[in-house]
Amino acid sequence: MNMKFVFGGIAFLMFLLLVAGCTQPAAQQATPTQTAAPTTEVPVTTETATAAPTTLASTTPGPTDTLPSAQAVDVQVASNGQSINPQVILTFRGGKGMNVIPEIDITLTRSDGTVESDKMVQPLYVGKTVSLAGSTGNKDRAEVWVYTTQGDKVKIIDQYVPFRSYN
Repeated sequence: MNMKFVFGGIAFLMFLLLVAGCTQPAAQQATPTQTAAPTTEVPVTTETATAAPTTLASTTPGPTDTLPSAQAVDVQVASNGQSINPQVILTFRGGKGMNVIPEIDITLTRSDGTVESDKMVQPLYVGKTVSLAGSTGNKDRAEVWVYTTQGDKVKIIDQYVPFRSYN
């Protein structure tokens, strides 16, 4: 009787592993498309493929704006100071706009020029964090953008994030 449960349990676990491995969607690949001209002249062939643009952003901080007082939020950007796994952490600290701001975006431009982005969406609460991979240099630039209830994108932070600070 116990052997039935053991073999049944093993068979059930193998079934779960099989199902879990087969449920991921297949990756889509860009396929070239060909378009021929309607006349008998030389056919025109066009290929379309999607590729991520590779642009190097400026590492110089620029001006920032302020939010209306009814939508004001407070965020903090700091480095974790770990040389093995340097991270730049955006921490939400609250504010009057906590329940009305739909999204907060952060863009980190590391000192080598690579750009990484992430976002923080509702529900927002004090202490909510977003972490991006930083560098050990002192030239990591963090930009924080807030979307208002009218759909405007307002830059509230644009600053260098030091790897370590000794106060």
